[in-house]
Amino acid sequence: MSKRYFTNGEIALWSISVLLIALSFVLFDRNNHLTLIASLIGATSILLNAKGNPLGQFLMICFSALYGYISYTFSYYGEMITYLGMTMPMALFALITWLRHPFKGNKAEVEVNSISRKETGFMFALTGIVTLIFYFILARFNTANILPSTLSVTTSFIAVYLTFRRSPYFSLAYALNDIVLIILWILASMEDMQYFSVTICFAAFLINDVYAFISWKKMQLRQSEYIKP
Repeated sequence: MSKRYFTNGEIALWSISVLLIALSFVLFDRNNHLTLIASLIGATSILLNAKGNPLGQFLMICFSALYGYISYTFSYYGEMITYLGMTMPMALFALITWLRHPFKGNKAEVEVNSISRKETGFMFALTGIVTLIFYFILARFNTANILPSTLSVTTSFIAVYLTFRRSPYFSLAYALNDIVLIILWILASMEDMQYFSVTICFAAFLINDVYAFISWKKMQLRQSEYIKP
């Protein structure tokens, strides 16, 4: 990658996110180094995803594996199952899809796609089915805070579906998921303050995902202008 690949604003955003994650780890955790590593990987993944770079999806696979284990330690089986059984494999499929659809041969930038209203309806119908199935699975495992955990499944599925389909709205769906996860980990922090570092992690992710959505909309406009006759 060239030195100009990331803008000054993107470097500043990533740096601030890393600083917040590191400070929260020092202040509230200091023990679970996997949480720190996962958070740093996640923040970097979002920045690369904002550029449409397939490497971001590879890092998402790594983040999903680590986050699944972290969720297991607090009996957030919904998060564990969602990330290990859905987000991680879908990130793999997205990685393959992004690599197969570079924009004008540029493997560091995926070609932005859009989905029809018919497919959007199909996505929401499928999301409803997945949510219902997962609710009963989570109930069977006595998942902590089951309602927000189930809502996390809903937002996560929409996010991974849109990621796979290369829609700019995948980041917006992830931002909604971040809000749900912030609530989940605040609840966890009320029982064990070491989990507050995870809360800060997803607060940083929220800001980055909002930026990623803005970046993809700009990228979509630029690509559409480029291919006009």
